[in-house]
Amino acid sequence: MSIAVAPPPVGALLRTWRERRRFSQQELSNRSRVSTRHLSRVETGKAHPTPEMIMHLSDTLEVPLRDRNRLLLAAGYAPRYQDPRWDDASIAVVMDGLRRLLDAHLPYPALLLDDHWDIVDANAAVDRLLAGCAPELLEPPVNVFRVCLHPDGLAGRIGNREEWGGHLLQQVRHRAERTHDPRHHELATEIAGYLGTSDGTAPRTGPVITLEIEADDVPLRFFSTSATLSTATDAALEGLHLETFLPADDATRHRFDQR
Repeated sequence: MSIAVAPPPVGALLRTWRERRRFSQQELSNRSRVSTRHLSRVETGKAHPTPEMIMHLSDTLEVPLRDRNRLLLAAGYAPRYQDPRWDDASIAVVMDGLRRLLDAHLPYPALLLDDHWDIVDANAAVDRLLAGCAPELLEPPVNVFRVCLHPDGLAGRIGNREEWGGHLLQQVRHRAERTHDPRHHELATEIAGYLGTSDGTAPRTGPVITLEIEADDVPLRFFSTSATLSTATDAALEGLHLETFLPADDATRHRFDQR
């Protein structure tokens, strides 16, 4: 018979987030303007924080919105942030606007990615790059990092695989360090496995890291930009980001402009 394990109390969770940010109680006190005595009492369960205190400490600790909901629930309060599906009517206007940006970026590739780099949507130019990938890699949810570096994905067509793969691995490791989401840690381990002996620190060869990839037997070079919703108050939208690719040389620009 399985035994249900009670979730950690809110004080223990706050202490965990403080330690993840490598803050001492004194450092958190200095940043939050909350006394070390009160922080200690909250962390040990001797004082019960108000919702406002939880939100204030969460701001200081840069706790992701989903985890703020967990903190509130652990303290016996209702969650404050919605976590809707992508087709939910509450975020339809936002999603429509982002999809318009995808189409506006044509003829160049652009993707809408969630906080685990799974593809939420993409414009038609992305299909050209993904052509030839193993069908199972293109079954939703499609993880763009996995597709890039999996042997049955784009890995064989990426000319600077070590450099580009190192760039992707550093992104995943950085996000895993910030969120402590098990899925981010699992993805980092998977990406590192594809790179083999590479440590993700390949030497840089230009002013920006480019993706050098063959499509239709034609070499292409892109650099990427990423945009996030800095005003998101929904947990799903918080990690959403628009990844756009632009030509890194005139030859790539001409090939896409002519299509």
